[in-house]
Amino acid sequence: MNLELTNRVALVTGGSQGIGKAIASKLAEEGASVVIAARGRELLDQVVTEIRAAGGKVLGIVADVSKDEDCTRLISETVAAFGRIDILINNAGTSATGEFEAATDAIWQADFDLKLFAAIRLSRLAIPEMKKHHWGRIINVTNIGAKQPAAKSMPTTVTRAAGLALTKALSKEYAPCNILVNSICIGLIKAGQHEKKAVKAGVAIDELYETMGKSVPLGRVGRAEEVANVAAFLASEAASYVTGSSINLDGGTSAVM
Repeated sequence: MNLELTNRVALVTGGSQGIGKAIASKLAEEGASVVIAARGRELLDQVVTEIRAAGGKVLGIVADVSKDEDCTRLISETVAAFGRIDILINNAGTSATGEFEAATDAIWQADFDLKLFAAIRLSRLAIPEMKKHHWGRIINVTNIGAKQPAAKSMPTTVTRAAGLALTKALSKEYAPCNILVNSICIGLIKAGQHEKKAVKAGVAIDELYETMGKSVPLGRVGRAEEVANVAAFLASEAASYVTGSSINLDGGTSAVM
């Protein structure tokens, strides 16, 4: 399927590893010019080199999207480099979970800044650029805990739930501008955080993934590339009648739609 992303410009936050890297690579493969943002220069440069080696158009920008000034700079540098922004992938985030009474105000604030306020600020800055061309796609990467929070799952499940509310509200407000806003709610996906957990526990990563996969109806942990495939579809003209939706990408784990 031709996703018709040639001449589109995409910004992917948290784009130097895991899901963000996979999404950036897929969008570039489909013909989009891609800007990837991350806090660390070394990994960012590695991904830029890989995408360019595969024939993609890409720019790496060091930015901390939990900071207002970095969000502003990120959008302005994207537009300066490519003349527009059509696709915004709000992917930056970590899994901050624990007992409610142990979560301080500072922990809560950091999570809101990184996940919710980053999406708010970047969307607010990107939407005027999208309106110029009467075309835009905003995709918020959240998780299934936003719909079905578990004990000891805060602050992540709360900030992700707010991300779903933001998705739905934006989708209704900007549908007349042909700016489509959707969310991907991920379940267990192979990522660096699990690799660190395996090292800490002294077990092989394949063994950890096999154990984790037993709780998934499909019997395995998902791959970042599988998230990227869905993101590329939502970013494309093929999804031109999809907005305000939240897709569970979890191997069937979630008990809710």
